[in-house]
Amino acid sequence: MPDFFSKQTLIGLLIGLVSPFVFLPVVWFFLGQAQNNSFEYMKLQFELSDTIKSKHLSLGLISNLIWFYYFLNREKYLITRGLILGMLVYAPFMVYIFLSNNDIQ
Repeated sequence: MPDFFSKQTLIGLLIGLVSPFVFLPVVWFFLGQAQNNSFEYMKLQFELSDTIKSKHLSLGLISNLIWFYYFLNREKYLITRGLILGMLVYAPFMVYIFLSNNDIQ
């Protein structure tokens, strides 16, 4: 396992962490068009509500699938490993929001 945290894995991790936030304006645009809301309104919803933030970030994670298949087809397996790690970083936040909104006792 000496290559687990190699340079390529770290590059994939950075792409996995940053890509959803870069893709968020696209998500806001399409959701705004579908719901007849403005881009600014969608952004404001994201900033004010943790539930909306979780939903929009999970839609933003779709961009990581594009990167995943791109690097997988080019046999860059260490970068794809980093992308998976980057997606797993978001998992605790999503679980926390889900559990806090469902009042599981």
